[in-house]
Amino acid sequence: MQPRDRLLALLVAVCWGLNFPATALALQHFPPLLMVALRFGILAIPTLILIPRPRVKLRWLVGTGLGIGVLQFSFLYLGMAAGMPAGLASLVLQASAPFTVVLAGIFLAERITRRQVIGVVLAVAGLGAIAVHRGETAALLPVVLTLAGALGWATGNLCSRQAAAPNPFHLTLWMSVIPPVPMLAISLLVEGPQRIATALTTMFTWQALPAVSGLLYIIVIATVLGYGIWNGLLARYPSSSVAPFSMLVPIVGVLSSWAMFGERIDAIEAVAGAAVLAGVLVGSLPMRLRRTGSLGGPEATSSESATTPPVEDPGQDDLRNSPNAHKGTGSQVP
Repeated sequence: MQPRDRLLALLVAVCWGLNFPATALALQHFPPLLMVALRFGILAIPTLILIPRPRVKLRWLVGTGLGIGVLQFSFLYLGMAAGMPAGLASLVLQASAPFTVVLAGIFLAERITRRQVIGVVLAVAGLGAIAVHRGETAALLPVVLTLAGALGWATGNLCSRQAAAPNPFHLTLWMSVIPPVPMLAISLLVEGPQRIATALTTMFTWQALPAVSGLLYIIVIATVLGYGIWNGLLARYPSSSVAPFSMLVPIVGVLSSWAMFGERIDAIEAVAGAAVLAGVLVGSLPMRLRRTGSLGGPEATSSESATTPPVEDPGQDDLRNSPNAHKGTGSQVP
């Protein structure tokens, strides 16, 4: 990669890592389910007007939107609203990678390699350690909700792979059309009209400025700018050269959350988080790259069997839009 493009890839990783503290800021004002509806609703309007609908089967478009848009972000935002630290959430959400590998093996009959098994075991061990430790020192529910979000992400990854959209970025944008209506309905039922009205009528006050800024950051910087640059890099370089930069996302998430909110991850969580990242990396790097020790080799970094899809956020060739997609099986950023 050219030095300029390496800097662009690094910029995207930083933008996506900052997504987690931005989400924490937004949740200080907006109820979590309403925030999902707003996040995708604001993006859906210009998408419907300006972006042609991707030529994919409707069921896979809807499945991708429900898995990634509804399930992933509903559970992630609920988990963070319930007390999940933003930095730790950026680590636990990496569970989408092993989840995608396993689900692809079960539902798509994809062969799971020995390398991927090792990666899944490492990641699950790290996640288990985090869950046990949090259960002893704090509430376990936020971790469980975040893991449910990762599972939703993995489900969306499979649908995105099956969609095989010719333009992954268009699928990422059109996916945003699916969540707003169901999420607004669920928000009305669960969070109530009064809470929604209060959040919306006070969102233009000075007190709500940090939250609104966080929401706009998620939509404009992380989604439109981040995925736009990422797709451009993937169009010019092999995914194995680009995807490793996504491993920096949780590191940026942890450091930025510490800087902004004073969040601290203790030694046990740090070691467990490193195990999760190691599992994702082991499961996603091609054999040739692992033998040479190079991250710049010629093919994908996306757990080639679990995310080689053709389209969106998660997979590699198709899910090339997202950080996790190129990690081994993930798909989008919060």
